[in-house]
Amino acid sequence: MPQAGILSVTVPGTVHGWVTLLGELGSLPLTRVLEPAIWYAEHGFPVSEIIARDWERAEEKLKQDENARRTYLNDGRAPRAGEAFKNPELARTLRLIAREGVKVFYEGELAQAIVAESERHDGLLTLDDLAQHTSTWVEPISTSYRGHRVYELPPNGQGLVTLEALNLISAYAERRQAKEETGEVGRLHVLVEALKLAFADARAHITDPDFAEIPVEQLLSRSYAAERSRLISKRANSEIKPGLMSSDTVYVTVVDEERNCVSLINSVYEHFGSGLVGGETGIVLQNRGALFSLDEGHPNCVAPGKRPYHTIIPAMVFHKGGDRPWLSFGVVGGFMQPQGQVQILSNLIDRGMGLQEAIDAPRVRWLEGASIVLEPNIPDGVQNALSERGHKILAWSEAMGGFGGAQAILIDPETNMLYGASDPRKDGCAQGF
Repeated sequence: MPQAGILSVTVPGTVHGWVTLLGELGSLPLTRVLEPAIWYAEHGFPVSEIIARDWERAEEKLKQDENARRTYLNDGRAPRAGEAFKNPELARTLRLIAREGVKVFYEGELAQAIVAESERHDGLLTLDDLAQHTSTWVEPISTSYRGHRVYELPPNGQGLVTLEALNLISAYAERRQAKEETGEVGRLHVLVEALKLAFADARAHITDPDFAEIPVEQLLSRSYAAERSRLISKRANSEIKPGLMSSDTVYVTVVDEERNCVSLINSVYEHFGSGLVGGETGIVLQNRGALFSLDEGHPNCVAPGKRPYHTIIPAMVFHKGGDRPWLSFGVVGGFMQPQGQVQILSNLIDRGMGLQEAIDAPRVRWLEGASIVLEPNIPDGVQNALSERGHKILAWSEAMGGFGGAQAILIDPETNMLYGASDPRKDGCAQGF
């Protein structure tokens, strides 16, 4: 699949999702909710160091499209750190949505602008495609890890990876030889190997569930984890096969005074998505279609009306033996998302870390085969020991996507106190009010 350009664009679901969620569960009108975004789009905001760095990397991509170049570059370059950036066209778009509701985006002026942009680039989106879009209410999938109930969204998202990896870690720990795995080297080794196996299953099966039967129950069963975990040995696996054969992302979590929780993620996938902007709307068109397959025999093969494999996975965890949320969290970063989630949960539950400490702790990122990348503050002794086990440790490169960025709120089950934490690897903050 193309990684950018109009053929990577699928029907945008975000606006419909906002309005559906607000109409069903919200307490404020859409006009009020969109006010801050409209203000910042119109008046501007100072660009932070991290965003300035990422923006600069996307300069060449944005220069390829005249609307993107006009909207998101200042005199042909990305805004520098500290410079103010304004997007008056997006402010106008958000005012239209606030005033006229969801129909203006999927059937009205904005839909027409998006489709006209598609036609200008010989794309395939039509007005009917947008008009027929709907939001879907789904039941979460879950597993128990050390007695804590971990919840994720079902496919077409990759939350299955987090849950299956946790099951594999637990199953491995129950095997007799696991007693020999002690210390940080053993923990990281098993974690990486479990993630490899879970990703192999995800890439074989995750697709739009309306188009294929996905064996979620089997993949998350204890018996499957017990059998699959036998593939984890003391050596790094370089070739992993499925067991059952049949970055521009923003995360936010909020907990209110009644301890209602929201775990929410928005994404255009890679930096500036497809690299295209819908006419004079200020809207970046995402490149989620890049995660379709062109293999006609694969369940995730591109097809009309189909949602692709999605990387975005907001999560919640209920405390051991409890029936209320304990942790609401997420990790941005494409395929790093489940890897980061598993590591944070391991830090919290297995290592007894505090919330900020669990997020700050150095991470490993599996790339493919036996190749991994380690954050530089992982001790040399651990790195050398992992290398001796067959892991191919590559030099860290920003082009590899980094190690994710987490945001989280933990609710103390005894005191009902809230603890917030924000990842220093990305922009973000924890606020109480």
